[in-house]
Amino acid sequence: MSDSSSNEVDATDQEHREVGRGLLDEEMGPSGAMAHLYRGEIHRMRFWRERLDRTTNWAVIILAALLTWAFSSESNPHYVLLAGSTVLCVFMTIEARRYRGYDIWRSRMRTLQKNVFAYGLDPSQGLEDQDWRAKLSKDYREPRLKISRTEAIAHRLRRVYLPLVTIILGAWVLRITAFADVSWPASAMIGVIPGTVVTATVFLSYIALFAIALNRKTWHAETELMTEDLRNK
Repeated sequence: MSDSSSNEVDATDQEHREVGRGLLDEEMGPSGAMAHLYRGEIHRMRFWRERLDRTTNWAVIILAALLTWAFSSESNPHYVLLAGSTVLCVFMTIEARRYRGYDIWRSRMRTLQKNVFAYGLDPSQGLEDQDWRAKLSKDYREPRLKISRTEAIAHRLRRVYLPLVTIILGAWVLRITAFADVSWPASAMIGVIPGTVVTATVFLSYIALFAIALNRKTWHAETELMTEDLRNK
């Protein structure tokens, strides 16, 4: 390596060191531009996280209301539970769209954490990404959604909605078997639609949701605490 190339590498490394170290200097404090930038990204991420939680809360409330109503009387139709599962899927779609927005701010926050704060605390571990400045600059110039709609839906299914749909499916099965005037499959009938067709449609829909939830071939979301991460020592 030539002396000029070596000097360029040393200058770049020194530049990265100063960014990380500056945020930890006492005289810089909270007035630093990078610190304000990080604080702003945290605020935006928190705002979008609250929007996610709000949708989840409404889904849980609707689920509880449907279960209470469905089992309050044997005369109440079972298909209201199926309508409730459709409402849950609508909430899931809305929440997936919000999750894509949330991932924008979280990915920026994680970029700063990994390449500024982590590096400033321990430069010996090196940088997570040598081109993080250029990538973050491009993201500020041209903000883009970083994950697909399918990935967002799969994430929200795994975290929230697949368990909720499983609960409402189990309640529906219990409703058409143990709490019905007639035996299955007649108890699953909806109008002129035979009970076998209704049951097959319900279970095929659930299998489709389960398959989407397990699809992680295009996982681009920023890392966060996963179950597997918590097990690692």
